[in-house]
Amino acid sequence: MTDPSRLMALSEGFFSVRDQIPPERLASVEGAKPQGNIEVRRMMVGNEILMLHVFREKGLIDPVHKHMDHETVAYLIRGRLRLVIGGEEFIAEAGTSWIHPPGVDHFSEALEDCEQLEVKSPPRKTWQTLA
Repeated sequence: MTDPSRLMALSEGFFSVRDQIPPERLASVEGAKPQGNIEVRRMMVGNEILMLHVFREKGLIDPVHKHMDHETVAYLIRGRLRLVIGGEEFIAEAGTSWIHPPGVDHFSEALEDCEQLEVKSPPRKTWQTLA
């Protein structure tokens, strides 16, 4: 059974514009506190899928964590990001995509300011925001 706090309301309408969606600054992801600034915008929430626009400030460390109830596919639009997924390290640059399967530990470090798209299925809210 899915924790009700992880469910999200469906998006209204068929279209969204990034700059019309307020960013959410993250305090934690799966209970792990990021070191630095990371913001997400919920671009679209469907019954089976969630698309986020993510901004990671240079120097951000997103500590090791995992998601048990969904998988994530991401695409780096700009910047450089050090990723460690399932013990495998990779330096992502613009045009790179990756996957976090359910239950697999992952970590990231923003080597530059980074902008990415993230798609989660099924849609789950894995973060807590700063007050």
